[in-house]
Amino acid sequence: MTQEQDANQPLALGILGYGGLGQAMARLVARRRQVQWVAVADRKGYVVHPDGLNPSLCQRVYQERGSVGYLEPGGVLSETSIAEVIAQPGVNAYFLALPNLPNTFIATVAQQFLAQGWRGVLVDAIKRTSAVEQLLAMKSSLAAGGITYLTGCGATPGLLTAAAALAAHSYEEILQVQVTFGVGIANWESYRATIREDIAHLPGYDVARAQAMTDAEIEELLNRTDGKLYLENMEHADDVILELAGICPRERVTVGGVVDTRNPRKPLSTHVQITGRTFEGKIACHTFTLGDETSMAANVCGPALGYIQAGWQLHQQGHYGLFTCAEVMPRWVH
Repeated sequence: MTQEQDANQPLALGILGYGGLGQAMARLVARRRQVQWVAVADRKGYVVHPDGLNPSLCQRVYQERGSVGYLEPGGVLSETSIAEVIAQPGVNAYFLALPNLPNTFIATVAQQFLAQGWRGVLVDAIKRTSAVEQLLAMKSSLAAGGITYLTGCGATPGLLTAAAALAAHSYEEILQVQVTFGVGIANWESYRATIREDIAHLPGYDVARAQAMTDAEIEELLNRTDGKLYLENMEHADDVILELAGICPRERVTVGGVVDTRNPRKPLSTHVQITGRTFEGKIACHTFTLGDETSMAANVCGPALGYIQAGWQLHQQGHYGLFTCAEVMPRWVH
């Protein structure tokens, strides 16, 4: 199934997953003329519209009825929404705004694209090292299937990882890369999947336990912590991505931070510190800090959209397979 695009037409984008990040990506794309949002799937349904979807209308239907499948006209209710939307023609690229719970979920979605013979660009914003390693095992299959897949393209891994890869060139040896993030959201329900994945990194928790928790149990946990999650030494794919790029061994990369689920103000500034030894033998540290006013959605969806554009250019040039955020420079989308 070939997804061709007229050079004068905007890239036709689909979004898998319509929680906080999926909705934010839809609003962002509506502001750009080079990309048009034409398809979306949630766990209960999907809708495809070649002339473009209305973000406000889709969000209202989703919030009021629980699925874009209720959208009129064109919405379809389905328990196999992902497989069915993949089969629809005319979509050049998909942003995978899906919860990676269980930890194998994104890899199984990629397998569905391969099984249906779909060709195009896939971009994710997944976090865990082991999830990226599963995709690495599929690299040759993705290449043979005509899929250009860019992984780890959110904020971390993503924006901060790419910044670290660039900053590393000041040094002859990288001694440490330390990513520290602060996330502030008004309420955790807006980003349920993201918060569950974060909980899985807490001491005493894992992916299976976080996935099995009810909303009430998550509320209870957040009540005990005053709405904050303190995360240290996370299993974050920044490490394997920087290792693959030849920057440093993964053991020298650490990721942690604080998530405040009750306050949109960031509890601390998000930044990455790259410590290294120059060719003159001096030890120095670069620090790249994100503006506190930029939201998680802005720092995830903005870079992801840039990587989608870069992925589409690679795809048009016949470059297929798996790439990471540290290998490719995102392209600005007008």
